[in-house]
Amino acid sequence: MKALIVDDHALVRDALARVLVGLVPDSTVFEAGEPDSAFRIVEREPELELVLLDLSLPGMHGLAALEFLRANYPAVGVVVVSATADQEIVRRVLDAGAMGFIPKSSSNEVMRNALRLVLAGSVYVPPELLGRGASEPPLETSARSDPRSPSDIGLTPRQAQILALIMEGQPNKRICRELDLAESTVKNQISAILKALDATSRTQAVLKATKLQLALPSVGKGTPTTRGR
Repeated sequence: MKALIVDDHALVRDALARVLVGLVPDSTVFEAGEPDSAFRIVEREPELELVLLDLSLPGMHGLAALEFLRANYPAVGVVVVSATADQEIVRRVLDAGAMGFIPKSSSNEVMRNALRLVLAGSVYVPPELLGRGASEPPLETSARSDPRSPSDIGLTPRQAQILALIMEGQPNKRICRELDLAESTVKNQISAILKALDATSRTQAVLKATKLQLALPSVGKGTPTTRGR
């Protein structure tokens, strides 16, 4: 696995690199102290799979850097690791397409578990965002042994495709291009998806789909993939 750590503190980068290598021993970990260097690394490393991104960066806010990465390198998963951990920031980060948010105050064990979830295709959310105690474990998937079909909760094949792209952090415009749909159609379908999941936002939809262990399609490939396992 190739990963990139973007943080302006060398000690933080070193600590995160150790966690990553501990999880995936054969990892290649790149480091950048500011966004421009990070973008150059992402551009020259097409096999990059994961970016760990701080929000407090020189020259550009991390949220803007996240939006840039999601818009230009959608195949690269981004996890925000930040000292700023209020609920509104966490929600904005997830709505912008991050696959997780890890507070810098987290222990190494929490960081390992969070990254393990993300690398398995799930989404990590701090327990406090879910309204649970800080001592409780992170978001976990359903205890079912088999993934659930989207049709089990009333989703059509097209809605399942759209949800799969939402799970990847794709914005509406990119979903429109990917599926050759009008923006109004995508918005209407997303409203139906939220209703089926009993969710009020894209973030909640991602969390609930992850917890339900829905077997969503790989858009454009025709083969199913299990989200949240």
